[in-house]
This record gives sequence, structure tokens and C-alpha cells, in this order.
Amino acid sequence: MKKIKLLLVAFFGFLMTPMESTACSVLYYVDSKTGKIYVVNSEDYWLDVDAYIQIEPRSKNEFARLWYGWDNFAQGGINDKGLFFDAAVTPEKKKIKGYRNPKNNLGDKILAHCSTVEEALVFLEKEKIALNKSHMMFGDKTGKAVVVEWINGERMLHWIEDNKLIMTNYLLSEPEAGNYPCNRYESIENRILELENNEAEINLLKVGNTFGQAGQPARELENGRVGGTVYTSFIDITDNKFFLSYKLSNKNVIQLDLNTEFEKSKQQKIKLKE
Repeated sequence: MKKIKLLLVAFFGFLMTPMESTACSVLYYVDSKTGKIYVVNSEDYWLDVDAYIQIEPRSKNEFARLWYGWDNFAQGGINDKGLFFDAAVTPEKKKIKGYRNPKNNLGDKILAHCSTVEEALVFLEKEKIALNKSHMMFGDKTGKAVVVEWINGERMLHWIEDNKLIMTNYLLSEPEAGNYPCNRYESIENRILELENNEAEINLLKVGNTFGQAGQPARELENGRVGGTVYTSFIDITDNKFFLSYKLSNKNVIQLDLNTEFEKSKQQKIKLKE
């Protein structure tokens, strides 16, 4: 428990940035010295949503998996093969003829049936999925990661470079469409550079600290509704460790050993609450 507290105390020394109710920041990072893979995600939305963690057991035809979100829809997650995904809202683009937005829990289906980034991309194409209001990141246990976007009738792939891949709310293929420049993206990128230049040992704590300006404190927005960071997840993909903090709190922290959770035979639903 002490380890979790140290992690969050370090992370929440952030600088407050202008509130965005649908903001999202995602980082997939590979330590070039050790090969360890870390993922950090900050999910911003309305704080009154009933967010939860869903853990689905392994079956004959499906991988064990964990996802987080609300309304029976996975906003992000990871499976027992080490495949991670997340999505972020982007400026709306024209729909691609012959393709569609998902009608069900797309993230859960991908985690249930895909073990690598390549398999996830094949799945999207097979299902004729082309999101026109968001983009997706996939990363796996081999160090491969990609952001997939659909622009002007084409699927655009942005692969990991220099051991890191960052995704926020602007289209990497068409920044001029909106939400660019992005202070959150630039802050994460700059903090990674500082981390690497320091040449000290890199771990999940330090990678999580690169999100110092990504958190959004609770703030009243439209019609009295309050928005902010619903949760922040920290995943050590190499060692299968999972942490999640609810509403930027040191107290509302969940820690899971994914090796243990994925061996359980029953479905689990962990409600996020204060």
C-alpha cells in the first residue's frame, strides 16, 4: 500500500490546465535499457458517470481481459496476452463509405479475440470499423504500438518512434482539423525527454510523472454539470501490474496483479467510488 501512495503523491504534483470535459491523454512507453513497457492513461469526462473496471475470465474462445469505462462500453483496457488499447475523441470527419462506427462494445471484442497490434488492425478491417469522431491506440507486449485514424477515406497508421507513442485529442494525420497545438501532448513529450536525459533508472512511477499536466481538476461546466479526470490508469505491461486512481485521489486507488486476476474463473465488476 505504501508503494501506491508514493506513486500517486509524485504524480499529483501537477499544474492545472484549462478544463476539457472530453479530454484524454495516453502514453505507451518502452524503456530502451530494460525493454519494460509502461502505459499511462488519463480519462476526462463528466464526473457523475458510473465508471467501473470490468474483468472477464478466460474461456475456450476468448482471452481474459480487463477494461475500464461506463455504460457497458470499454474506454480502454488490456488482455492476458498483453494487448492494450485506448481511444480518444478527435474532431469529427466525414464517414468512410462501406465502413461504420461500432454498435456494441468494440474494445471488449478486440481484447477478447486479438493478441497483438497486427491482429487488432486486422479485426477492425474485417469488421469494417472506421471511427469518424475518435482515434485508437494499440500496444502489445512485444514493444509494438500504433495510433490508427481514418481520414478522407483512408486508414492512417502512426507507429511508435523512439520508444514512445503519445495520443491526445488531435488527429496526428491532420492536426489542423482542431485541438492543436495540445499542451498536454507537449508536456508529456517534454517530460519524457527530461526523464531520459536524467539517465536514472526508469520505472512506472517516473513514467507516470510525465502526466504532470494531463490531470483535469473537478470544475463546473455546462448546466451545472461537473467535469474533470474520472480516472488515471498506470499499467506495467511487462510485469502485469495495474493501478487506477479515481478522481485524482490518493485514497481511491485500486491495485491489481493481472497475473492473478486473469486466472480467476468468475467475471468481476469493480465500481469506482469515493
